[in-house]
Amino acid sequence: MATPPKKPKTSYVCSECGASQPKWAGQCPDCGAWNSLNEQLAPARPAAARGGGYAGLAGGAVIETLAEVAPEERARTACGIGELDRVLGGGLVGGSVILLGGDPGIGKSTLLLQACAALASSRRVLYVSGEESPQQISLRARRLGLDGEDIRLLPETCVERILYHAAAEQPRVMVVDSIQTLFTEQLQSAPGSVSQVRESAAQLVRFAKQRDTVVFLVGHVTKEGALAGPRVLEHMVDTVLYFEGESGGAFRLVRSIKNRFGAVNELGVFLMGDQGLREVKNPSAIFLSRHDEPTPGSLVMVTREGTRPLLVEVQALVDESSLANPRRVALGLDQNRLSMLLAVLHRHGGIGMFNQDVFVNVVGGVRIGETAADLPVLMAVLSSYRDRPLPLELAVFGEVGLSGEVRPVPNGPDRLREAVKHGLRRVIAPAGNVPKGGVEGLEIVAVRTLSEALDAL
Repeated sequence: MATPPKKPKTSYVCSECGASQPKWAGQCPDCGAWNSLNEQLAPARPAAARGGGYAGLAGGAVIETLAEVAPEERARTACGIGELDRVLGGGLVGGSVILLGGDPGIGKSTLLLQACAALASSRRVLYVSGEESPQQISLRARRLGLDGEDIRLLPETCVERILYHAAAEQPRVMVVDSIQTLFTEQLQSAPGSVSQVRESAAQLVRFAKQRDTVVFLVGHVTKEGALAGPRVLEHMVDTVLYFEGESGGAFRLVRSIKNRFGAVNELGVFLMGDQGLREVKNPSAIFLSRHDEPTPGSLVMVTREGTRPLLVEVQALVDESSLANPRRVALGLDQNRLSMLLAVLHRHGGIGMFNQDVFVNVVGGVRIGETAADLPVLMAVLSSYRDRPLPLELAVFGEVGLSGEVRPVPNGPDRLREAVKHGLRRVIAPAGNVPKGGVEGLEIVAVRTLSEALDAL
């Protein structure tokens, strides 16, 4: 009679202090944290280690100098969607694991289904669905006008059975939608728990590296906007992409947060329509309102996302406040930085906003995280406060320091050329970003302090 296989040993590790316990408990005995013990597989100790020696561990990896390691350029495969290729750093790299997160209904499955349809003509593609039935995916493909003849579909949630079918199918690209629905038979916890997500992702990562397969993992996000599950999940994968945008809006942004094979903070812009997601080749054109006449509080700034400069409209509204503490509201910008800039404007510009409500918005739902937005924000706020419109052909960028100086920002010449390409004729920029020969067709006003920038208006 065959002996049944031994069940793998599990332990419970505290997420706060890292202590390991043989059984689950509501409170960690070591640090006292509540509900912090998570199930995970107990690591097996090698026989040599149990005996106190290391002679039996010979024959593994060898030590070599970094100069002896020959650099290898990994070939990339275009996925058929230019904006997605841009965010990935130029295309797909064999053996890479890509985590795509976003709010429910924002278009994650739609984007990956379109990418699978484009890749299926030249690559073997496997779409693993743990949330939707095959009929639902077929209806979506028909609605998007996609030919699913070459896309292989597997409705499964058990990781071991997924890897069994994938080993037989040998796909070059595999999509798992989503990682929170998978479970491994080695653990007893429910699908979506920390231990299940971590162990399922670990097995998929090992499969991707061993078989040189590109694996897309779809991840849920929490109400705070972060990826659900353990933070280690983002460290395990090679690339982390976030899908941003309003569910009721038309535009979708795919942002790269981590990329081992390309630049981070790249941005891909899509337009959601009846036929799915469509690429936006010129994002600057859609983020500019192009008013018929100058409007107070509206100004064009030149920002940069990854390797691409963008023209974005900043709008400000300043109104007299009836509150003891005036409101400071920033959409698309850091609210704390807005408060700091208003203090700089008062100290070094002589204009106080201590009795005014200040509202700042970046048009199009773009989130600006770089300091080049400092000077445009102050210009837009001052324009609204004085009720004096700024010229339509004016653009501004620059970082403002606490001492009132205007600091240069990276890639100044690229920003200036982007402004010329869209018909702008005048730019207020830091003196350190102005090239010696200037830019043809563009009047550049170089400023070194905030007072000089205010005088330039």
